[in-house]
Amino acid sequence: MGNLKSVALPLLLAVSIMHLPFSESLWFFNYHIHVTNDLPLLNSPPRKPNLFLGCKSKNKDIGERAMVKGQDYTWDTKINFAQTTLFFCNARWEGRKRRSFDAFVANRDDRRCSVYHMSCMWSVREDGIYFSQNNASWFNEYPW
Repeated sequence: MGNLKSVALPLLLAVSIMHLPFSESLWFFNYHIHVTNDLPLLNSPPRKPNLFLGCKSKNKDIGERAMVKGQDYTWDTKINFAQTTLFFCNARWEGRKRRSFDAFVANRDDRRCSVYHMSCMWSVREDGIYFSQNNASWFNEYPW
């Protein structure tokens, strides 16, 4: 009976893992997350930061950055085995508005961010935070 358990259990585990519903990106691909400050300058000097952006996951704090117009905040991530990888950001437009948004959600972004060089692209604009999967078409996913 002991020998049966020692053979059957690893075999059952291997078969179970082979049938898990996961994409090939699970362990192999880096996803690149880009958040660009496309806010208007209004009355601000051109080199004065007007966007403050802090991003993190449950396990990793990327940190807060003071961003000038046109600046890009970028980091990479992989999808974990449980497909629960999540990075969220807090955006603060100096003296105007605040908004939190999910910059990367494994089960939402694994396919849509693989369209254009494994990149999730975000643009912070006057009327909200836009997403693009191809760097051509932009959609306001998080209005202010």
